[in-house]
Amino acid sequence: MTNQVPPFVGGDFLADDPALLEGVRRWAGPAAAEDLAPLARLAGSEEAQEHGRLADTHRPVLRTHDARGNRVDEVAFHPSWHWLLTQATGAGLTAEPWTLPPRSGAHVRRAAGFVLWSRVEAGHGCPVSMTYAAGSALRHDVTLGNRWLPALAGRSYDAALRPVTTKTSALAGMGMTEKQGGSDVRANTTRAEPSPGGPLPGDTYRLTGHKWFCSAPMSDVFLVLAQAPGGLTCFVVPRVLDDGARNAFALQRLKDKLGNHANASSEVELDGTWGSRLGDEGRGVRTILDMVAATRLDCVLGSTSTMRDAVSRATHHARHRRAFGALLVDQPLMRNVLADLALEAEAATVLGLRLAHAVDTGETELARLGVALGKFWVCKRTAPMVAEALECLGGNGYVEENGLARLYREAPLNSIWEGSGNVNALDVVRALTREPATLQALTKELHTVRGQSSELDAYMDSAVAQADSLDADTSAAAFGARTVVERLAVALQAALVLQHSPGPVADAFVASRVGGRRGHTFGSLDVDLAGATDAVLARVS
Repeated sequence: MTNQVPPFVGGDFLADDPALLEGVRRWAGPAAAEDLAPLARLAGSEEAQEHGRLADTHRPVLRTHDARGNRVDEVAFHPSWHWLLTQATGAGLTAEPWTLPPRSGAHVRRAAGFVLWSRVEAGHGCPVSMTYAAGSALRHDVTLGNRWLPALAGRSYDAALRPVTTKTSALAGMGMTEKQGGSDVRANTTRAEPSPGGPLPGDTYRLTGHKWFCSAPMSDVFLVLAQAPGGLTCFVVPRVLDDGARNAFALQRLKDKLGNHANASSEVELDGTWGSRLGDEGRGVRTILDMVAATRLDCVLGSTSTMRDAVSRATHHARHRRAFGALLVDQPLMRNVLADLALEAEAATVLGLRLAHAVDTGETELARLGVALGKFWVCKRTAPMVAEALECLGGNGYVEENGLARLYREAPLNSIWEGSGNVNALDVVRALTREPATLQALTKELHTVRGQSSELDAYMDSAVAQADSLDADTSAAAFGARTVVERLAVALQAALVLQHSPGPVADAFVASRVGGRRGHTFGSLDVDLAGATDAVLARVS
């Protein structure tokens, strides 16, 4: 056997990713980088990669009844799923940042950890992400926050379905969308009837209805939207009540999905299910906005992880595979492709960590707009980027053992979850027209690099002027929403890369993404950018 590529194992996913390492040190401090080092080495190990493969291969199985016919509504997972979650919770990737002081760098540290560990397997990242996001909503209610946040932030994974008062940690899920409405949650029909004195703290209700997409149904608690007498309201719904009885939470089926196979996504029937009200009646959407922002940030981070793993695998292959008399990585056209992919991954990495830093520092307006921009743009770019990386391996990329086929199945998911492209684009338009402080915050961020590139200055001015001229009440604003979002997202990425990445990398990104010195496909950088490929590819391992 000759000319064969060694397995993609044994790397240090933090030390081998300069953009990620630099971002952690910059925004969370050197101690955070040192703290993440063991997780990064474990993520690149053969052991972790095999657990990721097994969790994806052996899909979860729904058990609606036990051997005696009793309804149990449980999901059985492969042991590798539990191993992955043990590492994720042990690394503090769930709700811990919401329990730590502001400006501590906790959200950046956690964001980097999420990027690192998602490279092992993406499906188990769903409950990790939702548990993190649930903390952002629960912290606003003292009673419910004190009850749930310590467990959601716990570092000792506890998979058993038991009362939260007896658990070392807990996972959270969501039950928002319904068949008739999808992203239009105001069309929800699930009812919530006040029932004072129930077996839960706070104002208690009984919920009845159907949820079309409920991911991670094995979780301990769910945030659920339902129609109360005062309108759409958010509720905290535990799986198990304090006396050990199961709350009414019937799992109708598990979804058969394109990818994300390790994660159980389900349809759920609620029938007199107990829930505690979170926030005021009729303010359900407002109550979950923080949670949506947090899960959207994780969509950016998860897609960044997928991008990084794809380009790393493609580059690893090219550095070990010879064709037509030379290593693939030394052949000019392959270098064009790999460098173009690496630029995309680096820009996504810097953007994701900057947004996590905005959460850490309370830059609410920048986070509000930046997360929506990143959710649209980074997640949209992932699928074509992974497809190109897969093609670098030729037929080997289409074979399951090489890992890229799984990445390709995962690639579209984050663009759909927490609002598809159109939903996010229209959300950006609403923010720009109704919350002008968000555009002001973005403009301030862009202006940190003003004067460093006349090309970027002109691009930023044009993009901001276009955004500032929007009229939300016109069909033209909706029709052109994606164009506005794309330009603002690229401007923000370019400004961050110019500020934080090495000169040749930043110059190549600005020239190709802002100056248009590339074609419509990856690997079509203009020939005058060939000299930058050494610097770009030096940052990919």
